[in-house]
Amino acid sequence: MAALVGYPIWWGLGLGALVFPLAAIPMAWELKGRRHIEVPPWFGLWLLFVGWSMIGAIVLGVNAPDTLPTTFAQGLDAYVLRTLQYLGATVVLLYVGNLSERDVPRLRIVGWLGILFVMTLVGGYVGLALPTLAWKSPVELALGLVFHGIPRGILTMVHPQVAQIQDVIGTGDPRPNAPFEFTNAWGNNLSILIIWFIVGWIVYGTAKRRLWGIAALCVAVVPIVYSLNRGLWLGLALATCYAVVRLALAGRPWLIGALLALAAVGLLVLAVTPLGTVVTSRADAGNSNQVRSSLAEASIAGGFSSPLIGYGSTRETVGSDESIAIGATPECPRCGNRTIGSTGHAWNVLYSQGVVGLVAFMGFFVGILWRFRRDITPIGLAAHTIVLVQLFYIFVYVGISSTLSLLMISVALLWRNDRDRHEGHPDPVAARVSDSGFRRLTPQWGSP
Repeated sequence: MAALVGYPIWWGLGLGALVFPLAAIPMAWELKGRRHIEVPPWFGLWLLFVGWSMIGAIVLGVNAPDTLPTTFAQGLDAYVLRTLQYLGATVVLLYVGNLSERDVPRLRIVGWLGILFVMTLVGGYVGLALPTLAWKSPVELALGLVFHGIPRGILTMVHPQVAQIQDVIGTGDPRPNAPFEFTNAWGNNLSILIIWFIVGWIVYGTAKRRLWGIAALCVAVVPIVYSLNRGLWLGLALATCYAVVRLALAGRPWLIGALLALAAVGLLVLAVTPLGTVVTSRADAGNSNQVRSSLAEASIAGGFSSPLIGYGSTRETVGSDESIAIGATPECPRCGNRTIGSTGHAWNVLYSQGVVGLVAFMGFFVGILWRFRRDITPIGLAAHTIVLVQLFYIFVYVGISSTLSLLMISVALLWRNDRDRHEGHPDPVAARVSDSGFRRLTPQWGSP
């Protein structure tokens, strides 16, 4: 609860990138006192991936082809931070997965995730209304006393700002990111949290909560569109279509018609409001396409040049995708020298941990999808949808930091659902729902 509900506070203090690694410390201590710790299916693949990423320390100082020269020390900060986030997410998975309904009910965790969605939605509006709002966090001030100059990568993590102003469609566009470090992280996390919000507020909610939930979803359209986040748009469309098809196959074919009606309403809204202009302008502005494709090619080439353990971390290209002569300068720190592996987690893992690391990483989540493919309870279908969408996102987003831990919480809830069902326990979530109308639907959604 402290990590999820309190996340905006930690972010405001400059600890956004370390919320879950820090929360994992008391979680690990609690797990240590248990006589028996259960692990999810395919967990061996995940442990292989984490161990493989740690082995990468031995090649941090190796110069990769067509990249700027580097040293062990230069790659150490990113390596340490990434390792802490992988270990933290692992502990979060085991901790949440080993909780019982008596310890912390699943629906309560869903409720905390829903609260974080609301705060992410508020952060989106703040980012659009006050795009230049930023402040020096206590962590940044403390680091300033220790270091003469905080590295740019670390400064981004500890200097809270509510939006990133980027010239995406030619108008100096504010793209919200509060309460996360980057606008892509905002979109990635929102796509996870909005699904849990729907489960907690609409599927399991009372009539009043459902009305508030539907209102919140309508309000969310504005920051989602103005985030200019094409990956988020496609991810939400994929999640909606997948969930509707699964439910239609489970005996609710009328949901196909509801989806078509929703799509028609959405197109109408885009046609009669300024939102449509934003969407078409973003679709026409493919400024980042060439950068993404060139960095993906560099990741593939680098990953296959060191397929066993990769290069331990990312590297910066010589020049840019247009010319090797274009590089970063004090006047233009973002010019050239682009980071290989920064345009998708699959590319990041392939370059940093090699082919073996990528197979282990993707294998774990694909195995989870296959193992729990028959779970169509509301929580099970929601978590299954999230894992599927994240497998799409790994080609466009780098989902480490908070995103990976939110994903692991979703995996843990999916795993707990399956475990309770196989132990013959009745659905404890549906039993506490006061809305008798939904309780009648539950057996059809979640029969073993």
